[in-house]
Amino acid sequence: MLINQLQNYRLILASKSPRRHFLLKELGLDFEVITLNEQDEIYPANLYYDEIPVYLAKEKAKIYANYIEEKTILIAADTIVWLDNEVIGKPKDQLEAVQLLKKLSGKKHEVLTGVCLKSLDYESVFCSKTNVYFRELKEDEISFYVNKFKPLDKAGAYGIQEWIGYAGVEKIEGSYFNVMGLPVQKLYTELEKFV
Repeated sequence: MLINQLQNYRLILASKSPRRHFLLKELGLDFEVITLNEQDEIYPANLYYDEIPVYLAKEKAKIYANYIEEKTILIAADTIVWLDNEVIGKPKDQLEAVQLLKKLSGKKHEVLTGVCLKSLDYESVFCSKTNVYFRELKEDEISFYVNKFKPLDKAGAYGIQEWIGYAGVEKIEGSYFNVMGLPVQKLYTELEKFV
């Protein structure tokens, strides 16, 4: 079983995200979290759609390259929200969070997570995509959510595991956990290539 095989490896999660910590722990893996001062999520203007989170995940992995030793697997990930051919990023303040949620209201958007797994002699990079459908959100619902949950650290200004996911998301197509920030099923199968 993969969980047993991975006991011989040092797994490093390069992420400050409490959601990613939770998901990896729930997968039953022993890992350590290392967080460095990462650069802003800047990418070349010519990148489009799923190229963006893949690029960002690979760039994040480069920052942590010095931690990769024998029998080490680094996990780096980046999630974006894609709506109407543009990236909906993390809001800079609560006012922008309200504006972003108004954009998402009543529409389908895509959540794309790029993942880079890296050891000394192997690299696996992939992108997972999930369609999320929001019902029409009322202004007071958006205000309530933003004021209570302050989703400033989340792409698209929301966490599907929070109130807005229960009250506002009509359906999803694809991995729920990908919307939380880490497509754990795909990650698990990709890790098999390292052992």
